[in-house]
Amino acid sequence: MLRAHDVDDVRAAESALMARLPDGELMRRAARGLADALDHVPAGEVLLVLVGPGDNGGDALLAAAHLLDRGVRVDLCLLDTGRVHEAGLAAALDAGARIVDHPAGQRFVLDGLLGIGARAGLSGRAAELAGAVEGADVTAVDVPSGLDVDSGEVHGPHVVADRTVTFGTYKASGLVDPAASVGGGLPLLVDIGLGADLPEASLEAVEAHDGSLVSRHLFTGEVSHKYTRGVVGVAAGSAQYAGAAHLCVAGAQAGPAGMVRYLGDDEINRRVVDRAPEVVAATEPGRCQAWVVGPGTGDDARARLDVVLEQGVPVVVDADALAVLPRRMPVPALLTPHAGELARMLDVDREEVEARPLAHARRAADRWGCTVLLKGERTLVATPGRPTRVNLTGTPWLGTAGSGDVLAGLAGSLLAAGLDAHDAGSVAAYLHGLAGQRVNPGGPFTATDVAGVLPVVLADFLRSA
Repeated sequence: MLRAHDVDDVRAAESALMARLPDGELMRRAARGLADALDHVPAGEVLLVLVGPGDNGGDALLAAAHLLDRGVRVDLCLLDTGRVHEAGLAAALDAGARIVDHPAGQRFVLDGLLGIGARAGLSGRAAELAGAVEGADVTAVDVPSGLDVDSGEVHGPHVVADRTVTFGTYKASGLVDPAASVGGGLPLLVDIGLGADLPEASLEAVEAHDGSLVSRHLFTGEVSHKYTRGVVGVAAGSAQYAGAAHLCVAGAQAGPAGMVRYLGDDEINRRVVDRAPEVVAATEPGRCQAWVVGPGTGDDARARLDVVLEQGVPVVVDADALAVLPRRMPVPALLTPHAGELARMLDVDREEVEARPLAHARRAADRWGCTVLLKGERTLVATPGRPTRVNLTGTPWLGTAGSGDVLAGLAGSLLAAGLDAHDAGSVAAYLHGLAGQRVNPGGPFTATDVAGVLPVVLADFLRSA
């Protein structure tokens, strides 16, 4: 599992480690890793280093000294000549760096203006420098200057980086939108030895080797049959939106549950079974270990949700059913809104959710007392009392009709197999995103294509356990 920590926890871990190390060793470790990450800057080229007043600037200066030894030429642009890391500046100047007043079109830039302890948004000379290097190849030290590190929010002027090199552990700004979108993708993590001093993470992300999240719930005894793997109920679709029923069922069938039970009227039941003969369809709910409700239910959403909640088992609530939620969820639940749906649920503007997705996902999880999966380029899964998970797989081509129906069905199948809502939501998002990447990396594709690839993606994930 990939993990990220809040600034206060990082600072505490750094302090504990520095107390056991020789003076300056922690910064030297960071600088060496940073210099190694700048191997794309060829010898003879000029690297402009934007140098701030704190340890972030010190890291950049010591890394610059290493690069000068490799034949890279270095220009130093100081944010404040009266406040600079003296030892780092001396090392860079001794190695051959020169000080310049302003950027002058240098092709490569190292952003060491402000670190993780700074307030969001740049002003004055810092904002001017950030604007002056737009269009260059920019590497950020720990975090692009000007971002809100713990929230992943963007407030005011900031550096836009092509890559970010972070130290010790990941931070929210490197994983969560909108900040992640200006950091150049997943940061390169340099291990400086903080691991033993870090507490529980504030953020996590499922990775390829986390298949045990699913496998530990499967085939735990000598006998396996469809009921031991779980039965997932699907209350989705309608005469008007039959496609939602088919896609939600397809997502459920692609997961680990042993059987799919579909709840609908006679006509939609017939159509579902014609397309998926393995499905057991009925007009009354049968026994299930989990339910999925909402996609394509239209005006019947409230009645469908009421019936499902009466069963007293975990439930995935998606699409139309999100508009008719009770004040608190009476059963373990996974709510799966996109930004617009979450905005309506919380009575705020969509733009507010998109600007602060982490805060709003956590707010909704607290409000309904359950797990909330906020869909987006970096999907979030928030549960009260647990580290929020962010999904790092996917492609913009997953923004296609019916994709969310497949995701909901898959999540329900994982719930029925025994995963809790937090694990089911985060694993479903991971597998769904990976299927989108695999089915046609360059796009486009359909939701049906994604459902077709999911069983193979799940099998690969299980093999990683």
